[in-house]
Amino acid sequence: MPNHAHFRFYAALNDFLSSTERQQTLCYAFNGTPSVKDCIEALGIPHVEVAMVLHNGTPVDFTSPVKNGDFVSVFPAFFQIDRQSLAGLQPPLPENACFVLDVHLGKLARKLRMLGFDSLYSNDYPDAEIVRMAAQEQRIVLTRDRGILKNKQVLYGYCLRSNQVEDQVAEVLDYFDLYDKVHPFQRCIRCNGKLMPVDKEHVKAVLQPRTLKYYTQFYACTVCGKIYWPGSHYQKMCEYLKKIKQLNPADDESIS
Repeated sequence: MPNHAHFRFYAALNDFLSSTERQQTLCYAFNGTPSVKDCIEALGIPHVEVAMVLHNGTPVDFTSPVKNGDFVSVFPAFFQIDRQSLAGLQPPLPENACFVLDVHLGKLARKLRMLGFDSLYSNDYPDAEIVRMAAQEQRIVLTRDRGILKNKQVLYGYCLRSNQVEDQVAEVLDYFDLYDKVHPFQRCIRCNGKLMPVDKEHVKAVLQPRTLKYYTQFYACTVCGKIYWPGSHYQKMCEYLKKIKQLNPADDESIS
């Protein structure tokens, strides 16, 4: 006969459960002595979104073996409290948050780049390449495929709940508490390269006559060479940034 343990998931972790499983204790059947991580992910929860586990009331790490009759409480990441009290399940985020996004999140990648975040994206990245970049470059994986987030090489990640890009931006900024890290117009929206100011004389050969006439300030991508200037698209971006500022619960003044 298989062994049984009881699991209770809290707050946003319930997003990964079916409607009939949410906000209640689940009975999990197993053989042998699987680890807490094995059981949690078998129940559908990516380990990167778990911040604290209480195993029979005691904080444990992911390697703790589960035995018959155990009760396991699983809590999501709380970035607004002292994370040193959370049994070390999640490593501290890198000082400069950077991302790698899966193939379905191209619009989100462009928005994050506009906000100044280093965000790698390609519409043909295989899962193995995403995992490799995440592991080697300490990147946060953004995806709607929880399977990627269960890979043991992935240290940082988040599974987007919404299909709408505006909501996705808010999810990322909220979850990782990044409002004070927003520094717009630092990166190329097309390729993620850094932008540098350039003299008008150096780029006039590739500009339209009206652009030459009305604008004097220009920036160039150091990777793909795309030229940017504060035209009508810039004004639209500024309006978008005002909306982003309004999303910040702390009403951060760093976005201007």
